[in-house]
Parts: sequence; C-alpha cells; structure tokens
Amino acid sequence: MNVISKHNYIQTSDLSMRHQSAELGYRRPPKQIEEIVDVPPNPSYIISPRRDRIMFLKRRAMPPLSDLAKPENVLSGIRIDPGSNMRSRMSFYTGITVHMLMDNGTLGPAKEVHGYADGAKINFVTWSPDGQHMAFTVRYEDKVDSSVNLSLWVANAESGEARPLCISENIRLNAIFELFVWVNDSTVLVCTIPSSRGNPPKKPLVPFGPRIRSNEHKNVVQMRATKEMLKDLHEEQLFDYYATSQLILVSMDGQVKPIAPPAIYTALDPSPNEKYLMLTSVHRPYSSIVSYERFPKKVELWTVDGTFIREVCDLPLAEDIPITSGSVRKGKRLIRWRPDMPSTLYWVEAQDGGDANVNVSPRDIVYMERADPLNDEKPQVLLELDLRYRRTSWCNGSHALVYEHWYKTRRTRTWVISPDCKDVSPQVLFERSSEDAYSNPGSPIMCRTPAGTFVIAKIKTKYEGTYILLKGQGATPKGSIPFLDLLNINTGVKERIWESSKEKYYESVLALMSYNPKCEIQLNQLKLLVSKESRREPAQYYIKIWPDKNQVQITNYSHPHPQLALLQKEVIRYQRKDGVKLTATLYLPPGYNPSEDGPLPCLIWSYPGEFKSREAAGQVRRSPNKFARISSNFPLLWLARGFAVLADPTIPIIGEGDQEANDRLLTLTE
Repeated sequence: MNVISKHNYIQTSDLSMRHQSAELGYRRPPKQIEEIVDVPPNPSYIISPRRDRIMFLKRRAMPPLSDLAKPENVLSGIRIDPGSNMRSRMSFYTGITVHMLMDNGTLGPAKEVHGYADGAKINFVTWSPDGQHMAFTVRYEDKVDSSVNLSLWVANAESGEARPLCISENIRLNAIFELFVWVNDSTVLVCTIPSSRGNPPKKPLVPFGPRIRSNEHKNVVQMRATKEMLKDLHEEQLFDYYATSQLILVSMDGQVKPIAPPAIYTALDPSPNEKYLMLTSVHRPYSSIVSYERFPKKVELWTVDGTFIREVCDLPLAEDIPITSGSVRKGKRLIRWRPDMPSTLYWVEAQDGGDANVNVSPRDIVYMERADPLNDEKPQVLLELDLRYRRTSWCNGSHALVYEHWYKTRRTRTWVISPDCKDVSPQVLFERSSEDAYSNPGSPIMCRTPAGTFVIAKIKTKYEGTYILLKGQGATPKGSIPFLDLLNINTGVKERIWESSKEKYYESVLALMSYNPKCEIQLNQLKLLVSKESRREPAQYYIKIWPDKNQVQITNYSHPHPQLALLQKEVIRYQRKDGVKLTATLYLPPGYNPSEDGPLPCLIWSYPGEFKSREAAGQVRRSPNKFARISSNFPLLWLARGFAVLADPTIPIIGEGDQEANDRLLTLTE
C-alpha cells in the first residue's frame, strides 16, 4: 500500500524497513568474516638510530565507530578533526614495547612503555637522535563533551617510563601538518595552537560576496577533477584558524621557548649540525581549485635559538601546472639538507618552466648552497639533467647517486656524481626502462648517521674501491626472488651476495642493523633485518649475520586466521587475444575440490595499468611463496564465505611509440 499526498510520497514498505533497521541497530557481518577482521594486525616496528634497540607498536584491527562518527571539516583537501586539531580518522597505536638487540642477534626482555592511562591512542612515535628517548603523542577522549586531550609525551628507552613533556594547560598541540621534530638529543621543535586563538569563525548568514572566477586573459588552465577545495572566504578563515601554528622549542626538563612568528608551517627541518632550522609554510592568496600543496610557499632559515637568517624562496600560487605527466612547479623545489654535510642545502629548478610539453636541454638543474653563504657566493651547479629529477641518495663528498626519469618514454637514469670534487665528471651508472622489472638493479642500503640523517652505507671489503649494497625485489619470469648485491660504484661491477629461497619461502631485506658512526660497514660484520614468509606461514623477522649468514628469529607471530591456513594459492599465466602474456593470483577456499564441489562464485579484484611495451606488460611481478595477508580492505575475506578470488589480474593498457596508453583502451576492451 502506498500513501500519497500533495507534499510527499512514502512507501509503507520503506517505513517497515526503517523500523526494522532501528530495532536491529548496526548489522554485523557473518561470523566467518567478523572473526577475521577483528584480529589485530602484527605490531609495526621502529629501529633505534644506533641499531641497539627495536620498538614494537601495537595496533588494533578496526577503528571504533566513535572515530568515524566525529564531525570533521574538509578544507583544501585536508580532513580535520576540530576537537583535537589534527587529521580526522587517524589510525593509532595502543601500546609500545622496547627490546634491546643483543650482539648475537637475539632480543632482550620486553620493556613496556608505561605512565599513560589505559585506552590512550598513541601517534607520531619517533626516537631521539641518540636513541635514549622516544617522543609520541597521547590522546584521550572526554566522555562528557567528546573533546580530545592531545599531549606530547617522552619515554626513557632504558626503563620504559613515560611522562608528559608539556605540562602547561596553555600549550595545546597543532597536528594538522608536521607536529614536532627532534632538534637535538634533548630538544624538540613543536607546532602549537597560538595562545591568542579564540573560537572558530562562524559562517555568516549572508555570504561575504559573490564567488567570481575570471578568465579575462584567456589563460588555458588544465586541471584534473578535484574535490573538497576551499569554497568561500569562510572556509579560508577556517583553514587559517586550524592550520596556523606557533612554534616552540621544548627541552627534556620542560623549558619552553617560542620561536618564529605564527604561520601555517607544513614542514620543520633541522640541519644535521643542529644549528639551523628550515621552516616551510604556506600563505595567502589561497585557491579554490587546487589544494594547499600549491598555495604560495615560503622557505626560511632560522637558527635554533630563534634568529632569522634569510629567506630561501617564496613561491607564488601554482594553479597553472600542466596536467601532463612530468610537469612540476616553477622555481626552487624539493629543497633539502645534504645529509652528509653539517648545513648545506640542495634543490632543483626546472628549465622548461615546469611544462613537460616544452622541449629543452637541460630540463632540470640540481643546485647546492651553504646555509650561510659568503658574500657574492653563488649556488653551485651539481648536475644538469635532460629528464625530470627524481631524488638523490647521498654517500659522501666523493659519491652520490642522482636519479632522473621521463614518464612519457619510461626512461630512467642513475648518475654517480662527486659533489665535492669539481674535476670528476658525472657518470651514468644505470640507464633502463622503468617498466622493465627484470632489469631493476635495486636501491642502496641506507645507514643512519649520528645526526639522524640517512646516507648510503659504505661497505668495506678486501678489495680496493668504493662499495655499496643494493637490495631489490628480483622480478623474474618464475616470480620475484629478492636479492642483495655488492656494487663497486666506481666500475659498476656487481656481485650477488645473497638472494631469497626459490622453493618455499619469500625473504626480503628490510633494514641495515650494523652501526658505525661513519657509516662504514665491514662486509664480514654485516647485520641485516630480514623478513621470511611462505604461502602458509606469516612473515617473521630475523637478524641475518655475516660472514656465515646465520639468522636469528626475533618474532614468533601466530597465524592470524587459522581457519584459512589451508587456503589454496596459485600464480596463473595466460595470454590475451593480442598476444600479451598476463598473470594473476588465484585463491581457493581451504579443502576445495573442483571434481567434488563443482564451480564456485569468483570475485575478481583488479585495476588497469599503463605500459609502453608488450614485453614489460607481460613481466611477472609477484611471488607464489608470499603469505596471503587478509584484511578488511582486500577481497580475500570472501574465501571464508566459499568464494574463489582472482586477485590482481594484469590489465595492461599499452601505448607503444608515440601513442598514449589510453588511446587504445576502447580497442582492447571491445
């Protein structure tokens, strides 16, 4: 029966359904699904700077509904929790344990970090540069008014005892962007809410004025579809209100010193010698069509005692970056401290106006400059590049690796440069297609310096020359076989010193565990953190020790979903009509027998990818020996309901030569 009137149309069946839903409340998933998604994931880990301790961070399986139901403000692409002045719906840790790492690779007894109340949500966990303390935030929910108490804590690594670092009620943290950073072993730089801030601005009943967009100069601005940008002057006021911070220096004894004027600071970077601070901020005029990342950006240098040194750059609003892949912002970008020097900056500048459609040589130039240059001292040119700059991995004044890439052709080059030796010419170490997984040489093993920065570890061997280690996924036609190579950076000659098991296990190198203040590691004393897993055994962590490559297991995680321990997994290979060879991973429920059980419903989970060649599209980039990790956001959950799952079947869209990949999408799917 339908009830119809002049003003509404309501079906009685809808009313019945709403009444039934109100009685039932939230519907729970089937028991088989609930038992899987409620299992907490294994802890995350953070290794201490001197590689003598390892911290494990406990997590919960799913966020509470109270977190998802909180009001939020969406401003310039950022989701803000107004009650805590941090990003909304942030995941969190529930506990911290610390272990000593013994010389033989075993772990000492667990020290539980304690001092905060039960139910605390922990975020932003970091080691101090000397590894003697950990800093983190703790937040509690006020059960009366739903407000959040967000506070900065510090814990002693030896005892596990934790205490709040800022005890004044007038100090409130601002976690919209970077919250805090260690300046030295005993001081942190913290973003706080300005003490003069009042209540949030209210939206006026009458708008401030009409929203006007003008194209009088007929500038063609190509933009990808964007959501949740600033819509009006009121949202601009809200962005200022929540994002503006007052920086303070806080020492371990609780002393507080304000530094620099309030601003919207998006990055805080102390120099390796603990003398300078590089502060990055955004400012007006804002935009309603791009996010805060393209707002006017200012980079300044200050001393750690609060003296302004100079402005590095002040970039204008960047609404006109072309959508072509490889296009970038005009002016200085990717401004960083050299990790191997006390206080030297480096950055890159586009020579094509940031427009990838412009043909020019060089396309990018990498510069270097001291924080306090002498009079008339100009920035030094490190390298001129014909492709687009990607990153630099620093080793020392004699060696660094510079990476460049061009998306349209998929070409990538790795250069070896001598940044402090002007008479040594740059040399190409690797040049290849970025799509060619089989030729990927891997990435260098990094070592943490006493200043807290990361540089390439120098490996000392019985041979002459400069050696480094490269770790890679090791894609092959038979599946991925991770590896570790010893590379002579002068000659380019490589030697494989380790690779994963090929039969049953999948092993991979995670981190360097050897420590040396100069980042010079003897090969016969090498220690690595590795993971090891199989189809039916979850990943465990091991310390692998040279020269015998013995390994010591340091974790013993149980199977997270034993009801699916016997699931069936197979990497299948097949060929498309146009001859392209493809792969997929097929998962079947435990005990499934096709001759007895018949066909199954199958869930296919995939997304197309762009390629420039058929050969690259057909390469195998997976391993049959990896453990099947089941989570709430991946369809393997449906194995518990009797489904088959075809995961990540490759759907390549190929654009060879001058053709773009998506030009052929309709042809291939007809």
